[in-house]
Amino acid sequence: MVQTPAKLPNSATVREVGPRDGLQNEEPVAVADRVRLVDALSRTGLRRIEVGAFVHPDAIPPMAGSEEVFARIERVPGVRYTALVPNARGVERAFAAGADEVEVVVSASTTHNERNVRRTTEESMKAVPALVTMAHDAAIPVQGIVATAFGCPYEGDVDPIRVAALVHAYLDAGCDSVCLGDTTGMATPTRVWDVIGRLPACDLTLHLHNTRGTGLANVLAALEAGVTNYDASVGGMGGCPYAPGATGNIVTEDLVHMLEDMGVDTGVDLGALVACAAMAEEIVGRELPSQVLRAGPRTAATAAAR
Repeated sequence: MVQTPAKLPNSATVREVGPRDGLQNEEPVAVADRVRLVDALSRTGLRRIEVGAFVHPDAIPPMAGSEEVFARIERVPGVRYTALVPNARGVERAFAAGADEVEVVVSASTTHNERNVRRTTEESMKAVPALVTMAHDAAIPVQGIVATAFGCPYEGDVDPIRVAALVHAYLDAGCDSVCLGDTTGMATPTRVWDVIGRLPACDLTLHLHNTRGTGLANVLAALEAGVTNYDASVGGMGGCPYAPGATGNIVTEDLVHMLEDMGVDTGVDLGALVACAAMAEEIVGRELPSQVLRAGPRTAATAAAR
């Protein structure tokens, strides 16, 4: 019998963020291709897909046309289609487009927050309660994202106590869930345990990047701490336009491959997901950092070697 150092959850939920967080860091992609990718991802067994962002097109040009993407996708029952919103106008646009959930983001690092939205962290947090009320009045759940939760490219380490305070502020504002963003891949398992151990009980998601190669190790650390919700990007697309050196999110197919092998059920068809990664690579026109796309699942590689 395989011995494990800690009891792992029986299942985990993966939110696919490639159509938003991935594509926003690429050259603008045609709406038709964005729709094609979301539709393919909807048929893999994923239950949450971040479709786009309702931001000003001058700020993030690749997210222009998110309304049209929402209007044209084929919605699969049981799949929640989410969107990032920066302000009240973004909430209005998300509601009109039929988003199932919206995300608001504030950076734990004031420098990063100022580079991102030209406000201090405290100024951004003051605007959150009104956005939550507005979304809830439209029956839309809200997730509060703490960006740079494990470190900032401008300020270095971020105090976990500050991160915990922002999580408390989101919950006090009425957010339905919270997400910790490792914006530039500065997390390590030790920092993951440290930050998670200081948080209040809440519906928590981890949004991890693989900039320094510790993305999946951080997932394992978080699983041991009881976290069951993770963001990932098909093919490993991603980064951050306001975080120098940031590379892509952890790779969805690599994450699913690891979780399923550990007996943590995701409900996702790995073969269908790998096909989506190949599609994403074709859409962006460059090789993506997916390992499972290159090598295939572990068992397939073993069979090919016989």
